[in-house]
Amino acid sequence: MAGRGGAFALVALCVLELALLHGAGAAAGERLVPAMFVFGDSTVDVGNNNQLPGCKPECRADYPQYGVDHPSHAPTGRFSNGYNLADQIAKLLGFNESPPAFLSFPAGGIIPRMKDGINFASGGSGLQNQTGDHCGGVYSMADQLEEFKLVVMMLGNGSYDLISRSLFFISVGSNDLFEYADAKNPPPNRDDAAFLKCLDDSYRTYLQELYALGARKFSIVSPSLVGCCPSQRAAALQHDNDLDELHCFRPANNLSKRLYTLLASTLQDLGGDLDGMHYSLCDSAGMAEGVFTPGGAKGMSATPFRHAVTCRDIYFRPFGLGLCNTTATLCPNRTDFVFWDSFHPTEYASGLAASALFADSGNFVRPINVGQLAAL
Repeated sequence: MAGRGGAFALVALCVLELALLHGAGAAAGERLVPAMFVFGDSTVDVGNNNQLPGCKPECRADYPQYGVDHPSHAPTGRFSNGYNLADQIAKLLGFNESPPAFLSFPAGGIIPRMKDGINFASGGSGLQNQTGDHCGGVYSMADQLEEFKLVVMMLGNGSYDLISRSLFFISVGSNDLFEYADAKNPPPNRDDAAFLKCLDDSYRTYLQELYALGARKFSIVSPSLVGCCPSQRAAALQHDNDLDELHCFRPANNLSKRLYTLLASTLQDLGGDLDGMHYSLCDSAGMAEGVFTPGGAKGMSATPFRHAVTCRDIYFRPFGLGLCNTTATLCPNRTDFVFWDSFHPTEYASGLAASALFADSGNFVRPINVGQLAAL
């Protein structure tokens, strides 16, 4: 489901001492880049799934209590109680929030918005085209890039200067890992190395395609420890599957760690081969180990079964489908929680994550952070 979207890909960043970082970012009225283009899954979707024909209710975020802490106090298509990671990064770059969802534009309204950026992300999507098929229709990474290509073609010769100076923010891959390493029913006789190489090869291809279209500044977020996602922890415990020392689903976590290593190598290669390419890569899996170690989340609850919204059995039934409404119980202290639902971070956790991406000194964001990337 889209709820598996980015699988809390970034809440792991809470392990850092980030309170001091919230002052970082653009000064009032200043933009550090001319535009921001967003690709990926539900960690950064701001409403594309709401507009996709055939997308199932559990793969959208257009029902209560989503958006309760957004300025609109209503569902916006974000899989969050408020702003998500794309919004938080955008604000640090000097924007009000994430650029709008691609599918929210009228037919003639796309080109004027290019000067600020566009969000192509789709909850439930992945690096592989078939990832998210259970949703009834999402934009895969291939779909997202195809739409971006069409927009660039519409913009014409004036696109290169804008695109080359803009930030390309990508958070994808967790759904591929979820569907491959199912905590309820792990596939037998799988070839993990071949699977991960396929994901890495796909990532390389997408980055090369974006580079060919003019992109030069890439902020990449690797999948976090997807086996520590509450839904995965609950399923692994219920089915007595392989648990690691964090009481998380070990096979899925191992995949996250190995994929980061492959991505780091691929980006290093591309950075050496592609003239003018610059990137910032976040090791979400490394950060997550601190969050799920007792005392590592700086007072926020990272326990398997605590969330800021408790309107249903979030582990085994899809959210939506009339099961959650405005009478759902909400924790009043949502800033104390890492998770909003069984997959996604709270607005507060996403803000901490963005601060780390923007200002980390090299512990988990390499070779440079997003602030340094924007300044190039």
